[in-house]
Amino acid sequence: MPADAPKIVPLTTVDAQQVLAIYQSGIDEGNATFEHQAPTWPEFDAAKLPEHRFIAKDPDDGKVLGWVAASKVSDRCAYAGVVEHSVYVHPRARGKGIARALLDALIDSTEAAGIWTIQSGIFPENTASLALHERAGFRVIGTRDRIGRHHGVWRDVLLLERRSSQVL
Repeated sequence: MPADAPKIVPLTTVDAQQVLAIYQSGIDEGNATFEHQAPTWPEFDAAKLPEHRFIAKDPDDGKVLGWVAASKVSDRCAYAGVVEHSVYVHPRARGKGIARALLDALIDSTEAAGIWTIQSGIFPENTASLALHERAGFRVIGTRDRIGRHHGVWRDVLLLERRSSQVL
């Protein structure tokens, strides 16, 4: 990685305010999630698996450029190796490989933990995210037609997954 590349480190409470601000920015853009408001830090912290959440920090000023985090999809033992993830990058930091570096960190941590599937739901209009995920080995496995209303409009969601080649 170049010397000026962001540093990928675990996401902790120290960076909560910046992480939630980036999350809210993605929400405000309208093509990242059905959510209207970022959660509180305690809500976010409780929902995300501590060992599978990372941030990208600017090497010069230490500001958070983006984050990735995974959540359990079910408490059922059959789904112990399946997580759902989200990845968000600050608008001014996009197009610099940060999301890919974050996804790579997540893939490494999940495979080390024996997780065999990472999944995500992405709006079809979010073409940048779809392209990123395809490059990282995700594939579209289906479309959830008109799965929910967002600002009064029915939205589809593409279901993507990445199956581990390490965890068999």
